[in-house]
Amino acid sequence: MSDIAGKGCDILVPLSERKGLREIEKSIIKKYRKDIWSKFVRAITEYRLVEEGDRIAVAISGGKDSLLMAKLFQELKRHGRDNFQLEFIAMDPGYHESIRRLLEDNCQYLQIPVHIFDSGVFNIIDDIAKDYPCYMCAKMRRGILYNKAKELGCNKLALGHHFNDVIETTMLNVLYTGNFGTMLPKLKSTNFEGLELIRPLYLIEESAIEDFTSSNGIWPLNCACMVAAKKIGNKRHEIKAMIKEMKKTFKDVDKSIFKAAANVKLEAVLGWRKDGKQYSYLEEYHGVEDRE
Repeated sequence: MSDIAGKGCDILVPLSERKGLREIEKSIIKKYRKDIWSKFVRAITEYRLVEEGDRIAVAISGGKDSLLMAKLFQELKRHGRDNFQLEFIAMDPGYHESIRRLLEDNCQYLQIPVHIFDSGVFNIIDDIAKDYPCYMCAKMRRGILYNKAKELGCNKLALGHHFNDVIETTMLNVLYTGNFGTMLPKLKSTNFEGLELIRPLYLIEESAIEDFTSSNGIWPLNCACMVAAKKIGNKRHEIKAMIKEMKKTFKDVDKSIFKAAANVKLEAVLGWRKDGKQYSYLEEYHGVEDRE
């Protein structure tokens, strides 16, 4: 490996600044106990993400989020509970050889026993994608990961979505699709019976993940997609920038967006959908006085 991380990395870090594995693992429990470890354990407990007898497929893209998630699960087995099994899986959607090698090197250095398999998703997306390939790519990749998880006998698939992904999804739905919906901490697969998707980083803020990654000298990948690199107008990036700007005048706006999805007042909304059926507040209206 070269002296510095190259193309495909989120953060460039000289090899000399790379921390030892034991130091990296120790920092999760010590230095990042409040901002990462405690929030990970809280999500596991509060949303019942891990249960006795689970066999969990931990999906590793090679990015900062999934690498941290893998180490958190290893620490959970080491310091918390050991009543579940792990399978670490990584799908190669068509990476350049150097990107594939960096993924392998990262997992080897961090001692993540990963199963890497090919899918060719990038070639397919390049043929069918128009202006916004990311949605279709994510959908295809998830289906392939579900299939691999089932093949390995897993009942759960863990993805590395974090707190900021959750609130950005909420705002994307409100502003671009006209509905109020968020990214849930776990949900049952509709196409793969017996499989659940879980998001263990649900309460962890991206800034903490970035700090953990850079301070420990870890070299994560970005999506490394040359299809998306040709496109413009990524709406998620626009939402991320908007929330960052809003925080300048209301520092807790991100937390308010997150809490809103857990405090929906059904008596104060015009309508909602459940199980494919549309409901209107008029159907529930019984002459309640206006309290405003």
